[in-house]
Amino acid sequence: MATAAAAPSTTDVQASWLPMFAIALAQVLMSFNVAALPVSMSGMVASFGVPPTTVATGIVMYSLAVAGLVMLGAKLNQRFGALIVFRTVVAMFAVAQAMMTFAPSATVMIAAQGVAGTAAAALVPSLVALIANEYQGRQQATAVGALGSARAFAGVAAFTIGGTLATFVGWRPTFALLMGVAVLVLLLSSRLKPVPPRPEIQIDFIGVVLAAIAIICVSFGFNNLNRWGLGLAGPGAPFDIFGMSPAPLMIVLGVILLQLFVRRCRQVAAAGGTPLLDLRVMLSPTEKAAVMAMFAVVALEAALNFTVPLYIQIVQGQSPLATAIAMMPFNLTVFFTAILVVRLYDKLTPRQIGRIGFSICTVALLWLAFVVSNDWSAGPVLIGLVAFGIGQGALVTLVFNVLVTAAPKELAGDVGSLRGTTQNLAAAVGTAVAGALMVGLLSAGIMASLAATPYIPPEVQERLDLDNINFVSNDQLVVILERIEATPAQVEEAFRINTEMRLQALKIGLLLMACIAALAILPAGRLPDYKPGELAPNPPPPSPEEERAVAKEYAAQEVPPEPAKP
Repeated sequence: MATAAAAPSTTDVQASWLPMFAIALAQVLMSFNVAALPVSMSGMVASFGVPPTTVATGIVMYSLAVAGLVMLGAKLNQRFGALIVFRTVVAMFAVAQAMMTFAPSATVMIAAQGVAGTAAAALVPSLVALIANEYQGRQQATAVGALGSARAFAGVAAFTIGGTLATFVGWRPTFALLMGVAVLVLLLSSRLKPVPPRPEIQIDFIGVVLAAIAIICVSFGFNNLNRWGLGLAGPGAPFDIFGMSPAPLMIVLGVILLQLFVRRCRQVAAAGGTPLLDLRVMLSPTEKAAVMAMFAVVALEAALNFTVPLYIQIVQGQSPLATAIAMMPFNLTVFFTAILVVRLYDKLTPRQIGRIGFSICTVALLWLAFVVSNDWSAGPVLIGLVAFGIGQGALVTLVFNVLVTAAPKELAGDVGSLRGTTQNLAAAVGTAVAGALMVGLLSAGIMASLAATPYIPPEVQERLDLDNINFVSNDQLVVILERIEATPAQVEEAFRINTEMRLQALKIGLLLMACIAALAILPAGRLPDYKPGELAPNPPPPSPEEERAVAKEYAAQEVPPEPAKP
């Protein structure tokens, strides 16, 4: 008897890529916003009359809001449906860009980034949930890779478009452009399939508070290490605790609260409730390794994306367009590598790609530390940026793919929230540490040089504001020295110290970044060691304790023998 033709599996059906365009464009919207801030640094400094570290505070505020609220955003997506939440927060993002465009002060700029971050906190998990709803199998893996490529493309576009506009028109039109992009995303969202809401999902508000306060403490602590003091409280600290700076104490408190949050998630799950983060997305060593690798990747990228514009625009006094040109090799390399690395998944294991990627990043940062000079566009520097872009592009797509493929479809929102928390906390910490590190190194170098030079006597040094050393161009230094009526010889010596110490701070900062990349090779060694289509390696044999527990469980399940009849 003839058999009926087998129905095609869901993995064989090719879905339209048009919905993916809307999803990817929403990712571009978020990433463009963050990448445009460093490019607009000099314009904002001039418009608002603030130091460059204030612009870094805007970046941290955005990342802080996303990292603190993204797990709440994931539950809102599950409870009300990802598509409804997607449309709502894209509209909210457009409002934030309007605030950026017409911001009269740095305070409004920082508040606008807080609004944008709050919107992105719900937008990030909705992207993963919508991909899981639209695509299956190999097409889903390609869509995940496209999401990583969209993030890289946004960096290229932000530095190119934002740099050009900031140089010839002003920094504000860049954010006005993002308002138009948000409207376009709303129009394209009509092609997305609705995700059914799950009203039975309960939101653990205690977990929300624990997670938000923990992430705020960690981020604010890192962001104010230089201003408030690394150990002892500095002049800029709002308060002190027995003479200690509140910054490191906030970091410790944040870590403790994160541990309490994880414990809370376990308690809610054990009671049959819905935890704010389903810990099944990071129970295995593989998933934990992917999270640690993702944190390292994003923190390194954020540090470089803040350091380079700081050096080119503030130190060298060049235009935002010059920054865009200098960063173009890096951003283009990340973009193309994120797309092409998917082709290696059938040839290399995730563990191999992870180790190679972090090794490339380490070598590239070491190379940059030794060859960087006051001419940032020099050929050897470009080679280092391209090499670093190759490592970054490969790693960003890889670690996200590992997390998505390791979790079932119903946990897509939790994977999205874990990704959003990790990426944005890493971006906040990376930016904050880069700023504090560079200023701290600069301050230490200048103080040591002033102590060693005979050309600037102590009475002149006392008139300088040495408690608030920051990155300034030589033109800005002239204004400061004219104010204290320095002699030509003292001006020349101050120029020399400022130029040498800025370059030294940059070199040491790059060396420390290389050390972080080298340490990240360790978690990369715990990523999966098999290729798609292969069977996973056999699990290790159970320990004696596990064997006894299993035996005890089976013994409890045995049916007792019937009593003997008299």
